[in-house]
Amino acid sequence: MQEFEKTISFGGRDIHLRGGLLAPQAGGAVLVQSGETAVLVTATRSAGRQGIDFLPLLVDYEERLYAAGRIPGGFLRREGRPPERATLICRLIDRPMRPLFPQWLRDDIQIVATTLAMDEQVPPDVLAATGASIAVLLAKIPFYGPMATVRVGLVGDDFIINPTYKEVETGDLDLIVAGSPDGVIMVEAGANQLPEADVIEAIDFGYEVVQDLIKAQLELIKELGIEIVTEHEPETDPTLATFIEEKTAADIKEVLKQFSLTKPERDEKLDAIKAELVTAVDALEDENPIKVAVAENGKALGNTYKSVTKKLMRQQIVADKVRVDGRQLDEVRPISCRVGLLPKRVHGTGLFQRGLTQVMSVATLGTPGDAQMMDDLHPDEEKRYLHHYNFPPYSVGETRPMRSPGRREIGHGALAERALVPVLPSKEDFPYVIRVVSEVLSSNGSTSMGSVCGSTLSLMDAGVPITKPVSGAAMGLIKEGDEVRILTDIQGIEDFLGDMDFKVAGTDTGITALQMDMKITGLPLSVIADAINQAKPARLHILEKMLATIDAPRAELSPYAPRLISFKIDPEMIGMVIGPGGKKIKAITEQTGAKVDINDDGTVTVSAIEGEKALQAKALIESIVFKPAAGDVFVGTVTRVIPIGAFVEFMPGQEGMVHISQLADYRVAKVEDEVNVGDEVIIKVREIDGRGRVNLTRLNIHPDEAAAAREAAALR
Repeated sequence: MQEFEKTISFGGRDIHLRGGLLAPQAGGAVLVQSGETAVLVTATRSAGRQGIDFLPLLVDYEERLYAAGRIPGGFLRREGRPPERATLICRLIDRPMRPLFPQWLRDDIQIVATTLAMDEQVPPDVLAATGASIAVLLAKIPFYGPMATVRVGLVGDDFIINPTYKEVETGDLDLIVAGSPDGVIMVEAGANQLPEADVIEAIDFGYEVVQDLIKAQLELIKELGIEIVTEHEPETDPTLATFIEEKTAADIKEVLKQFSLTKPERDEKLDAIKAELVTAVDALEDENPIKVAVAENGKALGNTYKSVTKKLMRQQIVADKVRVDGRQLDEVRPISCRVGLLPKRVHGTGLFQRGLTQVMSVATLGTPGDAQMMDDLHPDEEKRYLHHYNFPPYSVGETRPMRSPGRREIGHGALAERALVPVLPSKEDFPYVIRVVSEVLSSNGSTSMGSVCGSTLSLMDAGVPITKPVSGAAMGLIKEGDEVRILTDIQGIEDFLGDMDFKVAGTDTGITALQMDMKITGLPLSVIADAINQAKPARLHILEKMLATIDAPRAELSPYAPRLISFKIDPEMIGMVIGPGGKKIKAITEQTGAKVDINDDGTVTVSAIEGEKALQAKALIESIVFKPAAGDVFVGTVTRVIPIGAFVEFMPGQEGMVHISQLADYRVAKVEDEVNVGDEVIIKVREIDGRGRVNLTRLNIHPDEAAAAREAAALR
């Protein structure tokens, strides 16, 4: 391909595109740069495989720490398994791209985005997503694009496009909008309890820029003489679909109208209809074209039966406005909540159930040393709130090997984490590291929002002083021509048959997280606004049920949760507390059983299961960093004796000298006549000289001062 360069300007930002130079054997490749952040995105297509009935799209996002001038940590000193943020960026690229490929396409397609350079101003994720669209167009892969992605921030009262890391951190909104020529196709957002109207306005603001980026892509491929590939769908024999619909439609409709059926009961009846269909096909003559088609493609009958079932379900919802379980379009399934289900050794538990979806979230409180250290390109170096989501096979009545978390588990965990971060107490007010694990015990749709609700319950049960409880609901949509039906609290079968999965989480004040994915090529903003507004009463209804179970965080932590004490010391005194080779801090830990964490800014956090142990460790540290003043009285121990006086340790690691003339109110001939090494003495700080030396005395100490010094020493 010929080399090209193009600059796109929008919203005060520039994106520079360069192609034809790098990765010449990839199907399509483009270097996308903004500021000093540069991402190489490639798209490659290979021949289709036999026997698959899905689009084998693979999206990879690769981070290279050299992009930020860093060397990886660990023993190997090279990048290994992608960190969670990289996995989330893979999903961010995949989700808006996948619906824009033809549903019939079966060729292997791989998109690889590699961050080659990065500053701390421009996040690479939205550049990679937009670059994926350009790379696919350059590769001439069938595609209903272009697609573009932008980030919208809110700083003060102003929306800004593609904000910097710092602007995202200090702002009240981090929203990503992806769109196609047909409308918005993906939304991902974290917000600081913003009203619905503000979020809708932000999406509209972002999509306007998305349209500009789409226009720029169209101009680029026109300049390069490339046309968007629109291969025709291979012709299929309609005979099989007609046969299946004639044989099963009446029975399927009958099952769909039995609203009292549970999910397993409905699945059993639909499977029975399918079994009768298989028998009917087997009874056909061998030369029958239907039997031949089924024999040639083993998945044809099952896939076509699913398509017929999906079509009839959609027709029922669009025409009758009644769902398969008999609910109205805006009705939430029955809800139950419980807290404190597990013993108190578990710090906090929340069990949330909506219909057949059941999630148990467990909260654990840790010390600052338990924070997750991040070894990726993001400027944040640690996380103090962790949310992990597990989806075992038994939750859907299946069996399969259980491996490490997949992209779905990581994505759902990140969504629930984002939803709760805005209501967590500050590190200064609550210095604990918090981990919540959501175990999906039963799944029938909307488990991510069940995780949000269960996590809120578990945090309150653990005594975490969240500012407001958070609930969430998953919205669905069915679009047939001009007819649109928005569904509240979708279950699994509605996710399968619908065109949208839109998750909305927030408090009674506003939205904290959004995630919208499409199965069609885009939606107008008006429909998205309707979905957001319809989600609000559902969220509030769910929140009411949660608050009926626990209406505020518990006043006390679990007796097994660590007790933390946080205080500040002079950063210059950190070395004194740690001691040579960590000797002093190790001694404090061994003596008290407490754990001590010290930050570079002088913040000290002491933790212990027993509060008294934490207080004891705090007192020892304070004694080390204590700066005495003239007139202070202490109980000290004589450490050395010299001809002109005695050295006394009056605080751990702090010594002063009592001159021989200050040992008694009479003339002392020899120091050893008054004190010896190991003696306990009451002393007063006489002065601190210009060189910082502490001069002590045993004279003019009032009995009350001596008594107070003995009490303070006993506490230490």
